[in-house]
Amino acid sequence: MARILVADDEAGIREFISDALEMDGHEVSVAPDGDAAARALDEHSFDLLLTDLRMPGQDGMALLRKVRAEQPEVQVIVLTAHGTVSSAVEAMKLGAFDYLQKPIGGPDELSLVAGRALERRRLLDLEARASRLDTSEPRLTHGDPRMAPVVESIEKVARTHATVLLLGESGTGKEVAARAIHDLSDRRSRPFMAVNCAALAETLLESELFGHERGAFTGASERRRGRIELSHGGTFFLDEVAELRPDLQAKLLRVIQERRFERVGGTRTIEVDVRWIAATNRDLHSMMNQGSFREDLYHRLAVFPIQMPPLRERPGDIIPIARAMLGRIASDLKRPRMTLSEAAERKLVGWRWPGNVRELANALERAAILSDGEVIDAADVRLEAGPAAPAATFELKPLVDMERDAIEQALRVVSGNRRRASELLGIGERTLYDKLKRYGID
Repeated sequence: MARILVADDEAGIREFISDALEMDGHEVSVAPDGDAAARALDEHSFDLLLTDLRMPGQDGMALLRKVRAEQPEVQVIVLTAHGTVSSAVEAMKLGAFDYLQKPIGGPDELSLVAGRALERRRLLDLEARASRLDTSEPRLTHGDPRMAPVVESIEKVARTHATVLLLGESGTGKEVAARAIHDLSDRRSRPFMAVNCAALAETLLESELFGHERGAFTGASERRRGRIELSHGGTFFLDEVAELRPDLQAKLLRVIQERRFERVGGTRTIEVDVRWIAATNRDLHSMMNQGSFREDLYHRLAVFPIQMPPLRERPGDIIPIARAMLGRIASDLKRPRMTLSEAAERKLVGWRWPGNVRELANALERAAILSDGEVIDAADVRLEAGPAAPAATFELKPLVDMERDAIEQALRVVSGNRRRASELLGIGERTLYDKLKRYGID
């Protein structure tokens, strides 16, 4: 289904075109003159405009120039009477897709031309999507049993339009999971847009998300469409969503609830249809208790939460992921095919990977640079901090001190969440609470 605007001052032609296109399953709006069409273009987003060249108010040429300047992705078909074909040719030079002569031959001719215009719009969207695809993305999993429930959840939720919240440490593959959901969904042919809320300055993030009008702020010399608008029909991935400032949380909540928004500095309401996926490595429950994250936004995002396990809990994935990464690293470094020795593989599997897949990628790139040959040995794998010290140099502590240290470390790992800390330590939450009181841990 496409959104189509028909602008013509003849009621009979408007009705004929509208009926024919609605029979094809499209959503059609009509305008009796050029001024009404211009207002409709300001208030809504369309995929295709069919406009008469001669109308009261703004004529078809003015509408065409407006669309080309403000919404260049919208396809335009001009309608022209006999004797004004030269004007139609001029319109095509200005960027119109095609023209139809009045009287229109019939519904079949109209459907054919409109279908070709919409196919061009679809191909342009596919081309834009293909240019954004990152073919170097690693696979989500190579078969480690710990990932089986994650894969099952992704496959099930992908068939729906439910909002997904991906939870897990930094570098666990949350964006890879988001792309997998998109690629398995019925939106796979539409855009996948990813925005990292922590990577953009607060002053830029609102404009990146929602776009802005000309003159909205210093430096806004022209209208710009935001990323949410550009992802219409597809999937929008908000990474590090916990970093959104409160006013943007409120604005995002409105978009998710009402599927509409305004650009920065604008009054035009833009309707958008996107599938939302958010991700964070923060404890949102703790942030809600502190008042730094909206509870209503959390419940909108957490319709279907998925916990991404850290790499240390999926040892069966470490070597297959490393081998895949090493192939890409060797290509980037213009080196021949590189492999890992058995000792290097054992070293990789024995590490806890606090930085997860990103840390693994960095370690492999360092190792590839250090290696003199095609085989990377254990000595080439230099990790940022060594694993636990050997027993001969281990500093013995009283058991109570070791227990306190373990509890404090577990709480740091899970950002103070007692339930998750108790699961990590393998004790009951009530037992953990008693130990916190005993050791005076806040």
